[in-house]
Amino acid sequence: MPNHDLLILGGGIVGLATAYRFQQQFPGKSVAILEKESQLAAHQTGHNSGVLHSGIYYQPGSLKASHCREGRRTMIDFCQQEDIPLDICGKVIVAIDSRELPALEKIHQRAEANQVRAKILDHHQLLEKEPHATGIRALHVPDAGIVDYRLVCRRLAQRIEARGGKIFLDERVTNIRTGRREVLLQTPQTEFTATQVVNCAGLHSDRIVRLAGDQPSARIIPFRGEYYELRPSARHLVRNLIYPVPDPAFPFLGVHFTRMIDGQVECGPNAVLAWAREGYTKLTINPKDLLETLTYTGFLRLAARHWQMGAMEMWRSVSRRAFVRALQRLLPAIQSDHLHSAPAGVRAQAVSQDGQMIDDFLFQETERVVHVVNAPSPAATASLKIGATIVSRLAGRFAG
Repeated sequence: MPNHDLLILGGGIVGLATAYRFQQQFPGKSVAILEKESQLAAHQTGHNSGVLHSGIYYQPGSLKASHCREGRRTMIDFCQQEDIPLDICGKVIVAIDSRELPALEKIHQRAEANQVRAKILDHHQLLEKEPHATGIRALHVPDAGIVDYRLVCRRLAQRIEARGGKIFLDERVTNIRTGRREVLLQTPQTEFTATQVVNCAGLHSDRIVRLAGDQPSARIIPFRGEYYELRPSARHLVRNLIYPVPDPAFPFLGVHFTRMIDGQVECGPNAVLAWAREGYTKLTINPKDLLETLTYTGFLRLAARHWQMGAMEMWRSVSRRAFVRALQRLLPAIQSDHLHSAPAGVRAQAVSQDGQMIDDFLFQETERVVHVVNAPSPAATASLKIGATIVSRLAGRFAG
């Protein structure tokens, strides 16, 4: 008999939410999480700025749109039940000049299509919300908020273990063999067996697909997001969340200001190619990771298409002055001495063979494994809904 009914690879917020949802639907079944690090939420979740997204940006009808909307409500309920600090503070998306107004209006239309509350503000109304911001018009999104996702993960882990679930740390999966009735997973220390497996490995999700004997439908390319924080003396310049109008040709939201649940204010991120899948600093290089990226046809096509944007992002990475200028477009009062460096994050971005960034959540399935190949932002906001979706895909396999 397998050791577990379900094994989940990856102890970030999506893996934890999946285990939590599985226990709710199948209380008599056993579940375990294998995490390669010595702690949970060590990568994308642990470097998350904590925004509870409203779902305003996403293509109507996409998984991102539906999962963010439903996941946000579920996350709020969970935080309230667990007494986790949460602030529905709202955000503004600011148009600096008339060239950005068509894109701002398109976001407003998406808000209506996605059933997200949003209101157009003129310049004076913007200043009522954010007195130090500049812009000719803005979109106010009252349902955006902030939360500590690391704390959410700790509470999920407590609930999972209280219901009999197991969490194994320092267990890096090195081999996966699928048999007729079970899946065997090997780590340097242990062997595990399970009836079903879910791959929530984030930055390494495509590698787990290959380890399981399949070809991933997209390749993970790591992008580092670098941040500054406002010094305490400058935090009054930002009340809540201030975002630019994003470039519709690029999947990142541009440098912005985020008040965090602990009162700190993050400024950023940029988006630069990381030299390692866990490349949190400019000098972190993993030759294997870098070679995989630079020889992947999809990345080369992506780079050829967006080289100008990429060069701009790289320049902001090496030039503090350029980064400050980008921030000053939204908040002219920001000065270099208001900022100090903050920890960076790495985004696992799935890129297809033809060079397209996969903009939606992406799943890949076999008879015994469900792979979460792509789960970028708003995955943390939507995590409990994503977990429920994964469990619904497993439901028929555990029927009876």
